[in-house]
Amino acid sequence: MRELFAGMPWWVKWIAVPLIAIVVFGGLIASVVGFVIGLLFKVLVFVVLVGGLVFVVRKFTASSSRGDW
Repeated sequence: MRELFAGMPWWVKWIAVPLIAIVVFGGLIASVVGFVIGLLFKVLVFVVLVGGLVFVVRKFTASSSRGDW
């Protein structure tokens, strides 16, 4: 493989081959990036909801333990 690229001009190695790879695998790369971003968003929503639940439960238990009801 190294001998194959040895006779090629620099623009084939550094421009044409990466462009062909992006065209061929671009959909796969985009779907993987979209999946990762979606997963991070869902994890963030989960953390916010659990944190809110813990805050509400602590506030409720703290107020009910004083007998303010």
